[in-house]
Amino acid sequence: MKLPLSTFLSGLLFGGGLTVSQMVNPSKVISFLDITGNWDPSLAFVMGGALVVTFIGYRLVLKGKTPLFEDRFRLPTRKDIDVPLIAGAALFGIGWGLAGLCPGPALASVSFAGTNALIFTATMILTIMAYRLMRARS
Repeated sequence: MKLPLSTFLSGLLFGGGLTVSQMVNPSKVISFLDITGNWDPSLAFVMGGALVVTFIGYRLVLKGKTPLFEDRFRLPTRKDIDVPLIAGAALFGIGWGLAGLCPGPALASVSFAGTNALIFTATMILTIMAYRLMRARS
């Protein structure tokens, strides 16, 4: 019961942070990415704050032998850079720039952001499922 509760609370905290910082507002994100137009640099502070918290948080958490509610840490092991990684990162960036949403903020905004957020999230989930199905068959 501790793991689902901690997962829920972590998601709630993450979604709250995305909402307070306005990362769930597509026009705010697009204004941040539009460096040649009407640029709004305020999200740089959000990203900088996230980097500081992550940098410090990882060092503190990884000092323990195991996580609080799991038997081991599940960290990425691959360190190589390949074509699928670069293509995925490029698609992520293009999609973020076009829609003003990425997966976390899209999920956090489903309940209040309207039809566009719902369409984005449904399309994202269907695409993830299709990709996993294709990978399983190959």
